[in-house]
Amino acid sequence: MVKKCIYCSRGISEESVVDFCENCGVGVWGHKMFRAIVQNMEEARAKGDI
Repeated sequence: MVKKCIYCSRGISEESVVDFCENCGVGVWGHKMFRAIVQNMEEARAKGDI
């Protein structure tokens, strides 16, 4: 099963820690905040928190 963006339904990587594509993430939060969100989610996954 392919993971899809919750905003535009575009296919995204199964490895993605967020449920939205980069275009939508940047459109909603801007580049800086989007990168911070992804980084924090990746760190949480690495720690086993999610």
